[in-house]
Amino acid sequence: MINSGDQLPTWTGEVEATRMHVMALILGDPNVIHVDADAVRALGIGEAPVNQGPVNIAYLLNMLREAFPEGRVTGLSTRLLANVFAGDRVTASGTVTDAAEDGTVTCEVWLDRPGTRVLQGTATIRIRP
Repeated sequence: MINSGDQLPTWTGEVEATRMHVMALILGDPNVIHVDADAVRALGIGEAPVNQGPVNIAYLLNMLREAFPEGRVTGLSTRLLANVFAGDRVTASGTVTDAAEDGTVTCEVWLDRPGTRVLQGTATIRIRP
C-alpha cells in the first residue's frame, strides 16, 4: 500500500561525456556546451560539458519507473535549478504527497548532484489495477 509521506527509492547514475555527445546528436542540439569543455569554461559556467535538460528529466523517469513498475506516469512538471556536468554522479528520489483511492499517486520529485539540487518537480502516476 502506498501512503502519503512514503519516501521513493533513490536512483543513481553517472553522467558520461560520451553519452552526452550521443544525446546531443539524437536531440539535434548544436549547443557546444554539451560537448566542449573549453566552451563551458569560456562562458564561465563550469569545467566540463553540461548535460542536456531532457536527459536530467529522464533520470527522474528512471527513478519513477523503478518505484512504480506497474504504474504509468501521467503528469510531470519540473523546474531546472542548476547544471549537471559530465562526470557528475546524480541521485533521483522523491516523496509521495498524495495517494488517492482511484490509484493516482502524486509525488514531489528531485534530482541532486553532490551538494546541489539541480531539478525539482511534481509527478503524477496512475497505478494499474
